[in-house]
Amino acid sequence: MSYIAMNRFQVKTGAEAQFEEMWRSRESRLKETRGFQEFRLLKGPEGDGFCLYSSHVVWASRADFEAWTKSQNFRDAHKDAGRSKTQDALMGPPQFEGFETVLHEV
Repeated sequence: MSYIAMNRFQVKTGAEAQFEEMWRSRESRLKETRGFQEFRLLKGPEGDGFCLYSSHVVWASRADFEAWTKSQNFRDAHKDAGRSKTQDALMGPPQFEGFETVLHEV
């Protein structure tokens, strides 16, 4: 069964467009990565001074996800994660959540 990797981001109010553009203009190499199936950036509810976002990646397996986290593609994709432009948009660091699929219906 598949594995879903998610990062939750609290994006400061007013920085939503900047945050979304950062994702749109990034150099993604996920499609080149074994086991990658789907990526979505989700916009959620507003909180106190922030809007909740989640990056949602579906992998064929947890092993494929873990291999990606050890790859050069992963390092390249995250090399600018600590840049001030990125950090200025966030209330704090992203929170990772990983899920193994136990039931899937289409």
